[in-house]
Amino acid sequence: MTYIVNESCIRCKIMDCVEVCPVDCFYEGENMLVIHPDECIDCGVCVPECPVDAIKPDTDPGLEEWLSLNAKYAKIWPQIKIKKEWEGKPDKLQYFSPNPGVGD
Repeated sequence: MTYIVNESCIRCKIMDCVEVCPVDCFYEGENMLVIHPDECIDCGVCVPECPVDAIKPDTDPGLEEWLSLNAKYAKIWPQIKIKKEWEGKPDKLQYFSPNPGVGD
């Protein structure tokens, strides 16, 4: 068994899971994280850290596509070992984007 990240992570990326992972098996895409299934040691410490319930055991039914997606992108996305903290970060104005969102 391994753990995988599912669609609940898309556009969330709170990253508390990254801080507790003892083997650094998380990889970062632009708008979500994935777990490398060959590196995950099945300890499960990341599961309760995810407030959006995006981390599941690969044995849960219906997650075959997500296991494949995690395996594929963990090989090409960069590894992430440290939570990127934005809450309370000073000088955020430099990251302001004047571009509009997509709306409803």
